[in-house]
Amino acid sequence: MTAEGEALAGGMANAGAVFRRGALVERPAPRNARALHACLLALREHGFDGAPVPVGLTADGRERLTFIPGDVALPPFPDWAMTKAALESVGSLLRRLHEAGAAVAVDSRAEWPRDLADPEGGTMLCHNDVCPENVVFRDGRAAALIDFDLAAPGRPLWDIAMTARYWVPMLDPGSAAALHPRGLDAPARLRMLADGYGLPGQERAALPGVIEQATQVCRAFVARRVADGDPVCLKALAERGGWERWDRVQTWLVDHRETFTAALLN
Repeated sequence: MTAEGEALAGGMANAGAVFRRGALVERPAPRNARALHACLLALREHGFDGAPVPVGLTADGRERLTFIPGDVALPPFPDWAMTKAALESVGSLLRRLHEAGAAVAVDSRAEWPRDLADPEGGTMLCHNDVCPENVVFRDGRAAALIDFDLAAPGRPLWDIAMTARYWVPMLDPGSAAALHPRGLDAPARLRMLADGYGLPGQERAALPGVIEQATQVCRAFVARRVADGDPVCLKALAERGGWERWDRVQTWLVDHRETFTAALLN
């Protein structure tokens, strides 16, 4: 433990700026911290204990939240994080977030980030960035979500689509093999995630199309960061196949839409 605390690994936007100090985590506060903290506290009041509890804001623009113990998968993602039980538990955890969120009023006046937000909007707080680095596991099952910096109002189905992109993953096999174990069955895993969530049939039919929409939003997010000279995004783009990879992923999603729909419905 240094004078600044224990640096926590993971993340892109706040890499090297997140520290644990005993039972608390201190990190850069998002611009909408007060509205976000109010939502996190309300989620807990409505029974969702799978998120950090806000403790307060510092004078120098940082936030303090409770530390959630457990295991977090970092890339390249280990086999234990890609099991059927792990995937289904991610879906179940997301469902719990949404069930509690249905009773939480989101401040529409707050400056919610639009980076990965549902372009169709919504009234429920969506995490929008449920990647492996943002899920805390205990005994092989997803126990909590962290890093709500990109959370914003949207449709629950949007949050499921964004989660599927990272956890299935919804990538062509060549792209997926860069960070995930080889041989993952994408259609079967998409079904596992939907089953873990308990997704109704009508929304299952719509999910592949929403995943395509979410992929386009993610690509635009990366393009904006690259245009601004973000070194983390520039490095990731160069190391993961550039824009050709994004083209390949989008073509693969469209070409396999019927396969994914059949896996979800049959």
